[in-house]
Amino acid sequence: MSSRSSAAVVTLALSLITPSLLAQSPLAALQRDIDTLIAAPALDHAFWGVLVKPVDRDEIVYALNAGKLMTPASTMKVVTLAAAAEKLGWEYTYTTRLFAGGTIDNGALHGDLVVVGSGDPSIDDWDGKATQLFADWSAQLKAAGIARIDGRIVGDDNAFDDEGLGQGWAWDDIAASFSASVSALQFNQGSVQLDIAPGISVGARASVTVSPDYSGLRVSNLISTAGSGSAASVVRRRFPGTPRLELRGVLPLRTRPFSETASVDNPTLYFVTALRRALVANGIDVQGAAIDVDDLESPPVRVGTAIVTHQSPPLSMLAATMMRLSQNVYAETLLKTIGTDTADPATTESGRAAVRSVFQTWNIAPGNLVQADGSGLSRYNLITPDAMVAILIHVNRDVRLRAGFDAALPVAGRSGTLENRMRGTPAEGNARVKTGSLTGVRAMAGYLRTADGETLAFAIFVNNYENSSNVINAACDAIVARLASFRR
Repeated sequence: MSSRSSAAVVTLALSLITPSLLAQSPLAALQRDIDTLIAAPALDHAFWGVLVKPVDRDEIVYALNAGKLMTPASTMKVVTLAAAAEKLGWEYTYTTRLFAGGTIDNGALHGDLVVVGSGDPSIDDWDGKATQLFADWSAQLKAAGIARIDGRIVGDDNAFDDEGLGQGWAWDDIAASFSASVSALQFNQGSVQLDIAPGISVGARASVTVSPDYSGLRVSNLISTAGSGSAASVVRRRFPGTPRLELRGVLPLRTRPFSETASVDNPTLYFVTALRRALVANGIDVQGAAIDVDDLESPPVRVGTAIVTHQSPPLSMLAATMMRLSQNVYAETLLKTIGTDTADPATTESGRAAVRSVFQTWNIAPGNLVQADGSGLSRYNLITPDAMVAILIHVNRDVRLRAGFDAALPVAGRSGTLENRMRGTPAEGNARVKTGSLTGVRAMAGYLRTADGETLAFAIFVNNYENSSNVINAACDAIVARLASFRR
């Protein structure tokens, strides 16, 4: 559904429900309008959980199943970010360090170069930033007297455990970039680009190009070219723990070339391979291979202090990327990072324990939140609308947390996952919302200003529907737009 047609659905829905209720109080009319939207015949099979409250007082503007546990999808990132901001602070940065694994003499490092990561998810080369970063690192190594490395480039990812995938992630999503494995060393968010085009004749194999070409993936291309009347279909499959990426399907002969993304098997090896290639390209002769520390029988030697130290952007900037793009790798990385002070290496479970500790001090009942991962990709995640709104209100009332959190959220009709939604409604440029989506799940959680200038926190969860997600999105958008038009 286009942004124009989606806005039309919202406008039509509002026009149908508001004129008939002028005799009611404004609050009663608002509640009746939302009831009417949710009771639409097209939404009969969906299960809804909704809660709306002002941020400055304990009043319920609207509630439906507010105490029921529901699947939140990517609105789980609200939970993760709120706890991370409390635990780490908005100025927190990730540190990546390069150590000599031997002596430096006559322009050579007689040993390995050891790269120690702490989880920085922001090192990528989609826009050439990593190329410049690695060039800077090369210059610093040369300044330290290293023009040749006799040993290997070793990636030390031991700040995190080796469980890179989340609990309950669907096996048939593992090949997708949104299911990329997490590591303490990460490059391109653990993903590659696949450029796909049909073959030159019916029956020929499709063309598949993987960028970059050093990810470690072994592509099995089983996509065939079909006649122009056929339907296009491409399916990716990769099982956990294997670099074999299988592509199946058919492409009509005149299909335009297109791009998809896919996850890599070993993010640490991907990182050090990219770094090794960059060092060579910048004039440093590297004799050994790129290697994951887990493939060594004993830990690599580190001599002296770090030769290169790199700090990531602060959490405030990483949060904006995570929330606006709904970046799962960022969220899973943050969850493990939250648990680094209680576990070595950090684990998802240590992160979950830290989150529970934070929310206990916020008086959020443990039974209202079941957290499996940081991103919301797992269907094991459950949360009540009441708990989600309580988190949002606590963040809004805390001056340390509010500004960074607000700045990270997508804005209706303007940015991120909401760029093309709620345009032409009172919510445009107003509502700041994290969305969530899985098959049969749509969710929204965030803030908006009413026509009176009052700030409301809200959570809207829709589970177990069978109809088009566009219909569900339009209904959710209509609720948010109606709240934005509310005047007491």
